[in-house]
Amino acid sequence: MNKIKLVKQIRNHIHLIGLIILLSASILAVNFYSTYKNNQIESIQKTLENIYLKKTAYSIIENLKPRYKTIDFKIEYGDTFEKILNELDVPKNEKKKVLKKVSKFKFINNLYKNQKISFKVDRQNPVRILEFSVERSKTKTIKFTHNTKIDNFEYTEIEKNLTKIITHKEAEISNSLYSAAIDIGIQPNVIIDFARIYGFQIDFQRDIWKNDNFQIIYETFLDENKKIVETGNIIYANLILQGRENPLYIFKTKEGYEHFDEFGRSVRKSLMKTPINGARLSSSFGIRKHPILGFNKMHQGTDFSAPTGTPIMASGSGKIVKSRWCGGGGKCVKIKHNSTYSTVYAHMSKFGRGIKEGIRVKQGQIIGYVGSTGMSTGPHLHYEVIVNGKKVNSKKLKLPSGKILKGKQREIFEIEKIKIEVLKSELIAKKN
Repeated sequence: MNKIKLVKQIRNHIHLIGLIILLSASILAVNFYSTYKNNQIESIQKTLENIYLKKTAYSIIENLKPRYKTIDFKIEYGDTFEKILNELDVPKNEKKKVLKKVSKFKFINNLYKNQKISFKVDRQNPVRILEFSVERSKTKTIKFTHNTKIDNFEYTEIEKNLTKIITHKEAEISNSLYSAAIDIGIQPNVIIDFARIYGFQIDFQRDIWKNDNFQIIYETFLDENKKIVETGNIIYANLILQGRENPLYIFKTKEGYEHFDEFGRSVRKSLMKTPINGARLSSSFGIRKHPILGFNKMHQGTDFSAPTGTPIMASGSGKIVKSRWCGGGGKCVKIKHNSTYSTVYAHMSKFGRGIKEGIRVKQGQIIGYVGSTGMSTGPHLHYEVIVNGKKVNSKKLKLPSGKILKGKQREIFEIEKIKIEVLKSELIAKKN
């Protein structure tokens, strides 16, 4: 009878009993899984801490990097082929092979600004230079390829199928030279070059007024689709300030292409008026309230406000005697131009490529970039000119003129100048 009652009670509560059993099984399963999971995590952690596994993983990650790397350089003033080669992370014997090969070519000792050199490196051990190319002109490149059989470099000349077009542009300056030039389709690098050649005689912060004008004739190189892929020399430039013309003509000398005024005087002077383009004069030479220290102090330089990263040029050729942290001046460069002149450039964000103490730089070479290092409230260039050991106002400094063409060179220049004037007239006539 008791058994019958027990069976009956079980039947009546079968669902509850089943739920209890299921719940118990679930709790046991969860506990088992949790224990198993913790053991697995501990095991994985121990495995990850294994030094050999770490090395293996690092090796795999390293091998995921591209085996071949192309490194491009654009020549700056003062660069040499050997100097650029030394910047490559390749063995010395590889560099020696390359130098031995290029030493037979005279052009390698006459690199020019903005010339392009490219290297292709095999980064798998042993690290090797597979090929490199040197731009000879806008349409010709010399390519050197490593021949593994003879362990030497063979070269070939590559001709680009580009068409040179002489372009003439002119416009009125309503806001700024840069914006006026961009509005009529002049490429940014041409505008920078235009500003550079006038930087020796024009103060872009003070000399250019609204409604002034400019004219420019320069080279462009087009591909098969008539698309501009390169720009070349500025052949003629004229900045018309308050009705006064300032024409400049290109002329090739022993040192390369330079620009001369109508009287055969080079625009290059001992120092440029401003070592930075597109900047705003933010603080002049003289007594002022220091923006950080809060008291009146002699400001022995000129400040140019410009965005971080704006290139800073050497205002004259000379030797770098300081390229380091200068306390309140932050990252700075000091150039000794000769026994009379020195210049200082402070608050840089970084130095230019290859810029270090003891090297020589050329006028117009990029030595650093605008920043706000040291005691500075914002990105700007602090520029100082030192004459015979005394800091002077760069804006009032009268600088000696550049070289003047004489004799046979002057005769050739006058002929070239006439040709350029004729070319200008023809280009204007075509537009009309």
